Amino acid sequence: MADTNTELLVRRLREAVGAEGVVTDAQQQAGYTRDWLGKWQGRVPVVVRPADTTETAAVVRICRAAHTPIVTQGGNTGMSGGATPDASGAQVIVSTTRMNRVRAIDPLNNTLTVDAGVILAHAQDAARQAGRFFPLSLGAEGSCTIGGNLATNAGGIAVLRYGNMRDLVLGLEVVLPDGRIWDGLRGLRKDNTGYDLRGLFVGSEGTLGIITGAVLKLFPQVSARATAWVGASDLQQLVALLERLRAACGERLLAFEMLSQDALDLVLQHVTDTRAPMAGASPFHALVELGDTAPHGLQDMLEQALAQAMEDGLIGDGAVVAASQAQAQAFWKLREGISQAQVRAGPVVKHDIALPISALPAFVAEAGAAVRDAAAASGLAARVINFGHLGDGNLHYNVLLPAGLAPEAVKAATVLLNRAVHDRVAAFNGSISAEHGVGQLRRDELRHYKDPLEMEMMMAIKRALDPNLIMNPGKLL
Repeated sequence: MADTNTELLVRRLREAVGAEGVVTDAQQQAGYTRDWLGKWQGRVPVVVRPADTTETAAVVRICRAAHTPIVTQGGNTGMSGGATPDASGAQVIVSTTRMNRVRAIDPLNNTLTVDAGVILAHAQDAARQAGRFFPLSLGAEGSCTIGGNLATNAGGIAVLRYGNMRDLVLGLEVVLPDGRIWDGLRGLRKDNTGYDLRGLFVGSEGTLGIITGAVLKLFPQVSARATAWVGASDLQQLVALLERLRAACGERLLAFEMLSQDALDLVLQHVTDTRAPMAGASPFHALVELGDTAPHGLQDMLEQALAQAMEDGLIGDGAVVAASQAQAQAFWKLREGISQAQVRAGPVVKHDIALPISALPAFVAEAGAAVRDAAAASGLAARVINFGHLGDGNLHYNVLLPAGLAPEAVKAATVLLNRAVHDRVAAFNGSISAEHGVGQLRRDELRHYKDPLEMEMMMAIKRALDPNLIMNPGKLL
């Protein structure tokens, strides 16, 4: 982009959103042009921060007229580089963080209408103040935004009961690539008047338009919880336990998280104020939580279900039911500390995969052998850090490489390890991206594994809505 054209673009954008809505200083842009993991670094002439939907539409029209690509960004907490610009300096970041209004709460309809830039934790608080519950829960909930959650179809720990973000939204407001505004902010649970346009934009990672508002589903407050830690000799035991708890506890089953002993050891080694939840080691562990609107009886229900499972031989390594909220929080700290521990331990090749729950034990066995072979081919010692949301089949099947490994060696090993893991995922008819999005991290992998007809249909939708291809180029497709 020529300097004169850049100056003209910035001037027009400043006129559209005001001086406070434009960031041109390189130091002030640093928090926008680099992803939070530090994997990707981009460059832009300007970061634009519109205050509302009307300003966002004006920004899109200006960029469209100037043939300037747009990278939409929420809280910049993504794991796949989907909100980071490239290094060309030809793209513009449109940040939604100034669009942070709670527009309406309807307790009778159980809906919450918010701007896309509302932080997830603030949406949770707004629901709580109205005596309701918004169930999406993520490690980054204090900084990620609703728009980003929608754009990546975020999951989290409560998918087992409440579903992904796609299941938690009823209506959307979107600025299309030509600058028009689609007002689909309807709080309806039944609407058979045509295509599900809302579904196009959830999970589209900013490639089809800019989500500016959403109508979210709310639920009754969860007033009681019961939490337990379970040890198991193999993954098949945990799969059987999941089914048993579904039958015994029904919809009260909120979370069923799994982590291997290697993952637990990593947390105990690198995260302060943690301790093993049980005496002795087990190959696999589960963190189970029940929740209910009724304040009594949940602890007894969980204890009885686990006791029966142990009596029937489903789990042989024991279980501990948290006797206090502090003990439950200590259990959750172990699960939530895995990402932090991995960063401290060394370079990690991360995988965000989903498989049929019934296929998980066989997959883990086969993938383990494939990873060992791939690591041996690279002359490396590799350690699988396997954890995730067993209740919905989403594993974070990561491979820890030796600390201090040169970047070139990490890059070469990543190619081999990705192929080893993703080939097994494809063989079990799974997905190589479960909840973190494709972004630029898995774009090439998607092309390798996605059915050609599915790719063709997605590209047809992209060209129909964004014929000039200005929305988040180089991501997803």
